[in-house]
This record gives sequence, C-alpha cells and structure tokens, in this order.
Amino acid sequence: METPAARVKVEPSPKRVRIVFAGEIVADTTRALLVWEGPHYPQYYVPIADARSDLLVPSEHTSRSPSRGNARYLTLRAGGREAVDAAWEFPDSPVAELRGHLRFEWSAADHWFEEDEEVFVHPRSPYVRIDALRSSRLVQVRLFGELVAESSRATLLFETGLRTRYYLPPTDVRLDLLVPSATTSQCPYKGTASYHSVRVGDAVAEDVVWHYPSPFVESAKIAGLLAFWPEREPALEILVDGTPAAAR
Repeated sequence: METPAARVKVEPSPKRVRIVFAGEIVADTTRALLVWEGPHYPQYYVPIADARSDLLVPSEHTSRSPSRGNARYLTLRAGGREAVDAAWEFPDSPVAELRGHLRFEWSAADHWFEEDEEVFVHPRSPYVRIDALRSSRLVQVRLFGELVAESSRATLLFETGLRTRYYLPPTDVRLDLLVPSATTSQCPYKGTASYHSVRVGDAVAEDVVWHYPSPFVESAKIAGLLAFWPEREPALEILVDGTPAAAR
C-alpha cells in the first residue's frame, strides 16, 4: 500500500541556489533538493549547514504534514527586518532525504537565484518545457459577441501540463477596446506580465489580456504579443480555424 510519504518526490538539483533577505545571503548551496510536495511544481530544500543559522530564530509554531511529518519553524531576522516562520524543517520526516534541510517560504525572501539569474514564483521544474511556435492557423477572439481579435500570424505557446495559449500581434487586436490595468504577474518560465481589461460597449472584462514586454530568453518569441484569458471571463471565446480552442 502506498504511503503519503511515497508521494513526495525528491531529487538533487545541479544548480547553485542562493536566497537573499534584507541584503543578506541567508542560504547559499550547491546541494539543494528539488521537492515535489504536490504534483505541479517543486520547492527548494537547502541543507541546514548551508544556511545562516545566526539569522534564524526558533519559533514556537509547529505543524504536521501527512507526507513529510512534523515541522518546526524558524523566524528570519536581518537588517532590522523580520519574516516570521519564514523557514521550517522536518527533523524526523518519514522522507529521509528531507532531514537536515530547511524549506524557505518563497515569498518571505526578497530574491532567489539559480546560479546568477534571479528566479520568480517557484523553482523551474526540469520536467516543464515551453515551445513557442508561429502558426498560420486562423485565431479569432470574441467577447460579448464582438470580434476583438483576428489573426493568421499567432504564436502558439505550448507549456507542459497547461492549455495552449495564443499570442497575437497587437495589429491584429482591437486596441481601441483595451483598457490599461495596474495588474502584473510573474511566471518562472516567461517573466513579468502586464495586463489590460477589455471594454465592449458598457461591459468590461477585467484583466483578460496579458503580454510580456521583456520575457525571458526561452520565451523571447512572445515579446510584445497579446494573449487572452478565457478562464477569467465566460463571455470570452477563442476560435481556432472556426472551432473553439481546446481547454488543454
């Protein structure tokens, strides 16, 4: 019978990993572990010996994971700042590889680096691939019954485990309907995205268009192109050669 611990996947990372908080490097290691606590993406666990113990203060907080065991938390203090319960360890974990390692909350740190490149949101999985392919298929986008984009020059982005995204040249989109938004998001594989809402008559679909002004090198083909987010707005429909785009 499979135990919860058996569902935790662990493998060593070949990358140098550094964690920065308040101007201090709080961990610097070439012995990090990639740990899949769930099925979608990994987290980094770093050896306790490669972390700044002088910046970590034991907390009274504890928790229990069915798969990883009992966790003891530590608060991170540096540069006059404090991140409460920013790191934790599983000293008696049923997953033997986790013992002697710290798991840092990603958002508690100011910066994460793989080698000398900053990474965002979560570690990049070695099992995720991104392919950005130009296509002559006809892509149409309708919102509230209005044709808001039409292109036979789309770039299709295929990302492991996710639905296909259709990135369109701005000249093939009704730019007069776009309303700038202050919303941004980050992707560990593509970079920082900016958003637009779309106004059709009196109806507004919030943050349903995004683009990457300066994507990472591996996603350079989508720079400046516009993508639509049908999951966010039921009235938004993407058609490819006249057929609704597949959800996956």
